[in-house]
Amino acid sequence: MKFMIITKGRESNAGPPPSPSLGAAIEELAEEARKSGALLARGGLLPSAEAARIRMSSGQIELMDGPFAEAREVIGGFAIYELESKEKAVEMAMGFMQLCKEHWPAWEGEVEIRPMFGFGSSAVTD
Repeated sequence: MKFMIITKGRESNAGPPPSPSLGAAIEELAEEARKSGALLARGGLLPSAEAARIRMSSGQIELMDGPFAEAREVIGGFAIYELESKEKAVEMAMGFMQLCKEHWPAWEGEVEIRPMFGFGSSAVTD
């Protein structure tokens, strides 16, 4: 089953920036998952000032350029895994959060774990 793990946080976290050791630790975690075949894709996102949104409401389509002041949290990155269960996805996400705790304790955010459907996933629903 495929899972997307989405990292969310405030766009401008208070406190110091992440240490280089966090990036190295995340790369090591990703490489292990890639070698095992579990990690399918991952990426980080640029600030919302570089983004655009297209919204439809009451039959009207509206384009909005970033940054998005109304957003309390933004998606900062994602990873897609092929794993046996939701429990395994939780384990992967907890490992990532533990790295954040160790290498960037001032960061505040969350990860969301979402099962995926389509694209050959066994979680297909009608």
